[in-house]
Amino acid sequence: MQEFDIPIFKKAYELYKNFHLIRSSVSKQDRYTIFLRAENIMLDVLEGILEASQMAKSEKLPILEKTSVKLNFLRVFLRLMKDVKSIDIKKYALMEEGVDEIGRMLGGWIRSTKEN
Repeated sequence: MQEFDIPIFKKAYELYKNFHLIRSSVSKQDRYTIFLRAENIMLDVLEGILEASQMAKSEKLPILEKTSVKLNFLRVFLRLMKDVKSIDIKKYALMEEGVDEIGRMLGGWIRSTKEN
């Protein structure tokens, strides 16, 4: 399927896989609260990217903008996880790097969609 070949989808997919790997290192109390919430937001971002990739150009913008908001929520939750020590600084940096790259790609996609 073509939508699985787009770079932003691949990047978001990899981010989720890396995030999933740290699940066991998160305390049980945080795993079922903040970690789960961040994981669900991450899945929403992945879903938004997939959904937008299958839409006509004229229909993409609202989905991309909603996905961008979700990505910003994810940034906040990741920072909060670091600050309450659910994840260490190294894992945070890895996750934040992926989120930043997805954010840049998403911003470019939004700009190119608006240029229509």
